[in-house]
Amino acid sequence: MIFRDGQPVALQVLLISESLWPNPTRYSLAKMLLTLQEMMELLCLVAEARKMTAAFERSGYGALMAGAGAFAGSIMGGLLGIAVGGALGGAVGASIFRGNYKPVRQIIMGLSYGMQQLLYHKVSPIIRRQDQTDMASITALVMTDGNIQSQLVGVLAKFLTKEVGVKIRYGK
Repeated sequence: MIFRDGQPVALQVLLISESLWPNPTRYSLAKMLLTLQEMMELLCLVAEARKMTAAFERSGYGALMAGAGAFAGSIMGGLLGIAVGGALGGAVGASIFRGNYKPVRQIIMGLSYGMQQLLYHKVSPIIRRQDQTDMASITALVMTDGNIQSQLVGVLAKFLTKEVGVKIRYGK
């Protein structure tokens, strides 16, 4: 730790920054945010309320199956075999991945710590705008306020689609 004039430098910086604020009581440094685990649980509750499910997009594998079918068909039946083999390979590839939707809760809880942190930082501004500071009151607010819930769902869906590569489906 670096000391200057007998006080740690970090403490001096804090004291200087607090002295520059016009009203230190108005700007609370201690406003509690949810922990990473609490935020993930909140997002899981919202995802369950909206009946969100997700599947990893594997269009490349389906194309590989169609190509393999076309190749096998060309060996066995020439030009007609290519068409039939491609169609059958595509159908097999599609049937393998149909219905592989998982609840978004499983996807969120299966994210690496780094990905959870990234998600946390993307949804924190929505929660930070609220006056509540504890998990119970924030959860109650989010579950009863459709606007906040929609904002969280939008950020969550965008994150999962772009960063994780899943396709989102909403239940009824």
